Amino acid sequence: MCGIVGFTNRKIQAAPVLLEGLSRLEYRGYDSAGIAVRDQDKDTVVVRAKGRLKILEEKTNSGLSVPGTCGIGHTRWATHGEPSETNAHPHVTEDMNVVGVHNGIIENFSELKDKLEKNGYTFYSQTDTEVAVKLVDYYYKKYQGGPIDALAKTMVRVRGSYALAIMFKDYPGEIYVARKDSPMIVGLGEDEAYVASDVPAILKYTRTVYYVENLEMARLEPGKATFYDLNGDEVKKDTVQIEWDAESAEKGGFEHFMMKEIHEQPVAIRDTMNSVLTPDGHIDLSSTGLTEEQIRNFKNVTIVACGSAWHVGMASQYVFEDLVRMPVRVELASEFRYRNPILGEGDLVIIISQSGETADSLAALREAKDLGATTLGIVNVVGSSIAREADHVFYTLAGPEIAVATTKAYSAQLIAMDILAMEFAYLRGKMDEKKLLCMTAEMRTLPDKIQQLIEDKERIQWFASKFANAQDVFFIGRGLDYAICLEGSLKMKEISYIHSEAYAAGELKHGTISLIEDGILVIGVMTQNDLYEKTLSNMVEVKSRGAYLAGITNYGHYEIEDTVNFNVYIPKTDPHFSATLAVIPLQLTGYYLAVARGLDVDKPRNLAKSVTVE
Repeated sequence: MCGIVGFTNRKIQAAPVLLEGLSRLEYRGYDSAGIAVRDQDKDTVVVRAKGRLKILEEKTNSGLSVPGTCGIGHTRWATHGEPSETNAHPHVTEDMNVVGVHNGIIENFSELKDKLEKNGYTFYSQTDTEVAVKLVDYYYKKYQGGPIDALAKTMVRVRGSYALAIMFKDYPGEIYVARKDSPMIVGLGEDEAYVASDVPAILKYTRTVYYVENLEMARLEPGKATFYDLNGDEVKKDTVQIEWDAESAEKGGFEHFMMKEIHEQPVAIRDTMNSVLTPDGHIDLSSTGLTEEQIRNFKNVTIVACGSAWHVGMASQYVFEDLVRMPVRVELASEFRYRNPILGEGDLVIIISQSGETADSLAALREAKDLGATTLGIVNVVGSSIAREADHVFYTLAGPEIAVATTKAYSAQLIAMDILAMEFAYLRGKMDEKKLLCMTAEMRTLPDKIQQLIEDKERIQWFASKFANAQDVFFIGRGLDYAICLEGSLKMKEISYIHSEAYAAGELKHGTISLIEDGILVIGVMTQNDLYEKTLSNMVEVKSRGAYLAGITNYGHYEIEDTVNFNVYIPKTDPHFSATLAVIPLQLTGYYLAVARGLDVDKPRNLAKSVTVE
């Protein structure tokens, strides 16, 4: 959700840097944007715009009409108040004493607003952010303890999640930040300081960053950053060097980030595998911090995630239970805390999140730890909140993923979970060394097989173009194939806006088949050989009611062509790994449908890359 960028220095104009940084955060989802820039001791100038960032760029002549060397910027995704110029950030006090931007949600904003109104404050917007900015102003003026003291008092009173970037009239050239549950990083350059809600915003300018921890504050001056805890005491922090290069967050000649990231899946999977596979084919999880003794002694596994990461969990449940023969539950993070989960010592809770900042998943992690369970984060962003707070962390090495619809991070997560299942099975005596080495050898072939599927994309583009006007699509499969259908359906919904549903194929006759009519598209995934004939019979059932059939199955099942109207064959592999291959044509189908409908593939409406509010 939302994006924050801040920049202060002594010579360079801030506005163009802010706009450039905000453009790098467009993938997070937004409906309005704004910047606030200060030119030394002069009053802060605030410019806001509803809609895409290009409107703000036009209003500011690409930033050139807003002089000043210190500023903050924001892209807003509406929570409190409709998308409008008035509700856009930055927000200000009437006397321009405090100017600020905010990511997150202030849960008790109504209570705080009443308090401020009783103290003479008035409000022009519907946002919780204006309340937060004016609360900072209230404490700053009442106690006269300085910006850090005012921020600390605000943090104590506010309930919810937030990342705040604030400028004070009395402190030109400085930016103050505070964080609770919403991500925030600080970067330094020569005589420059940056703040952002995500790395790509400042990657062009610096790779030296600090991660602002939960309930921490910071003071930014040109070339300097000072950090404080909630008591106002200074905190010493180590810098982190970002390994990505700036080109990793560029399209690299592809029309969309999503297509680029589909093509990057072989590398993402290979890098993730190679981080834990030894040259002789064994698995080394020492980098995660998990010990062999722990793995042997876990009693239960619970996988907690949201969205596509939850679909990874659904697929992994089949693999884990089949290989390891231990019970696995898969929980939606948004529901996890509210069902009073039964967890304790001996339980392993695996939290899957690309960003490592997903609010519901982070809350589930903390709940699991409070209940005494061991936690393992599977995340793609080094130093993210889940990575720092989990007992153990398995990093996927997918690199920066910019498109809102995940592809390569999803695939890297699948591989990570498969590796965990194999090592658990081996160490717990459910798999011998010969079988382990056979599976790891097969796993190493997956990147080339994915590349083979990607090279067949023109056929899928032709197929997708036939259904650009579709209203409803159904995905069916059994077992592991059903889990892949869930992800294929989500991809179609989120970027093409076509209503789609995934069903366990055997459930069709329990009501759903009444929705099948002439010409409706039904996509069947049939990669599990022991379930192939059963799913194919379900395909025949819907064909007899007028459905147009598309099938995804393994090479060798050529008889499928007698039943389906369009088919995609995936290379043969161990059935536990088929999900990694079968998802590729489903990703491409969703992508080409969106392109055929003329939609913004990378930034679908109403969605955000990193969901940092509950």
